[in-house]
Amino acid sequence: MVNVPSRWISVILLACAGLTAAAQSTPMLPLRDVKPGMKGTGRTIFNGAKVEEFQVEILGILENAGPKQSIILARLSGGPLAHTGVMQGMSGSPVYIDGKLIGAVALSFPYSKDPIAGIRPIEEMLTAGPSAPRQTAAATPGALPSPQEYNLGPTKMAEIATPFYLSGFTSGAFDHFAPMLRAAGLQPVQGVSGGGRPTAPTAATPKLEPGSMISVQLVSGDMSVGADGTVTHIDGNRIFAFGHRFLSVGDTELPFARAEVITLLASQNSSFKISTPKEWLGTVTQDRTTAIAGELGRKAALLPVTIKVHSHTGASRDWSYRMNIVQDRLYTPLLLQMAVYSAIDATERTIGLGTITMRGRLLVDGAPPIPLSNLYSAELGAPNQASAAAAAPISALLQSGFDALKLRGLDLEFDVSNEKNQMQIDSAWPSRREVRPGESVEITAIFTGEHGAELSRTSTYHVPVGAPTGTLNFTITDGPSANIAEYRQFLLSPPRSPAQLHAFLTGLHPNDRAYVRVWRSAQSFQIMGENLNAPPPSAALTLGRTVTPQSMALVTELTMAPGPFQFTGSKTVQVEVKD
Repeated sequence: MVNVPSRWISVILLACAGLTAAAQSTPMLPLRDVKPGMKGTGRTIFNGAKVEEFQVEILGILENAGPKQSIILARLSGGPLAHTGVMQGMSGSPVYIDGKLIGAVALSFPYSKDPIAGIRPIEEMLTAGPSAPRQTAAATPGALPSPQEYNLGPTKMAEIATPFYLSGFTSGAFDHFAPMLRAAGLQPVQGVSGGGRPTAPTAATPKLEPGSMISVQLVSGDMSVGADGTVTHIDGNRIFAFGHRFLSVGDTELPFARAEVITLLASQNSSFKISTPKEWLGTVTQDRTTAIAGELGRKAALLPVTIKVHSHTGASRDWSYRMNIVQDRLYTPLLLQMAVYSAIDATERTIGLGTITMRGRLLVDGAPPIPLSNLYSAELGAPNQASAAAAAPISALLQSGFDALKLRGLDLEFDVSNEKNQMQIDSAWPSRREVRPGESVEITAIFTGEHGAELSRTSTYHVPVGAPTGTLNFTITDGPSANIAEYRQFLLSPPRSPAQLHAFLTGLHPNDRAYVRVWRSAQSFQIMGENLNAPPPSAALTLGRTVTPQSMALVTELTMAPGPFQFTGSKTVQVEVKD
């Protein structure tokens, strides 16, 4: 949860009370009454916390530019706009004609020489209020939503890119994730904001008003990720801002703070405001196509995260990071992956030989902690593997829909070295080729590594009394290969209960050991998240009409002794069970 001291909740409530009368008395001019040639004023911040006016001339109306959406086309002037044009950070700047609110600056023409803007009508923005229909993430996992654009002949008018400030991240992490963020209409900017440590408001905090800037904080703490825009309208404790979607996540909980402008940066592509968050104010609860909406004084449920990195690449060093990350089905895994990648990248071990050992635990309500343990060794890509693995269980939990497994915290610890600790399976054999029920067989595997290193592992399988005769297969394999069956079951037959999901996440195989999967060639089925091996022929015939059978019936799985290596490869040996 965002820490909201009780001493300033009253400050927010008093501020809201003072704003209510002003907001309710603000008249609005409907779109049908807006005509070309009308002139008005806009409000935004060009420096510090002072809301200033700029001039607006209505050029025309683009009716039905999008599905049931119209855009007011206008020329802006005044202040620095002749030099900067329409800037990132101006999204949401309210526009008035004769004192009546018509909408917010929301769109612009990239590379335009003139400050021509698209204004989102206020009627459309208000649909992002508390009565908006419920909406979940607008994109599939792993894909971010694309920015909204309007094709106008040879050019395009697009949503003003949202400045997406990343502070405390390495340049390597920024370069790795920036293309994905830009594709979603976000403009990543590294290290130019004032950081992600907003404070509690005081009586001296400037009041929030139309034209003020806010910073939506997705990550706060030792690393911070924030996106800044402008407030359009305030109605009691409700605010409307941006004039376009932010992340397009619908119902959400994103904390926001008041922001101040440090300076303006003019650019031929797209100028932008450099701003910094100041005091916590509330939570964005709706992120819709036409606006974001939120509540003053409301706390957001966040995920507390600690990341510790122990580097053994030369002189040993330790890094420690603490932060809070928003809880969202699509963006929480991405933000966590960015944070982990940056923490590892700080050791300067993102290229070359390296081994990363991960340990940790994921705290959830209603169940024991989920342990996280794995090892990655490679010449390239180990940090990407480790960061993706850390984010995977978060993604599975948030997308499961099981509120009983609500996230409470995440603790991660990484050991980073410049050695390639990897062992590849070389050979395997059983201690005997024939075995009877009630007897045991030993399975031995030899693993080899760099510089002639060799390692032996042995597991013993006791054939139970009454076991059927025939060929028994022993597949010695690595963690990712052993996980394939679990992943297949997860995709084809998702967990039906929090207990099944918890069991899936705790049962995944780490890379620091090899596994012996004992199986027979027989039909098996996956039903309601559970395996049904070798059913009677009549049952198999019935199940085969609705459930896809598998040709491998897993008997059991043995775990070989772990080691400080990533085990890779797979081999299968066979033993005949005789009467």
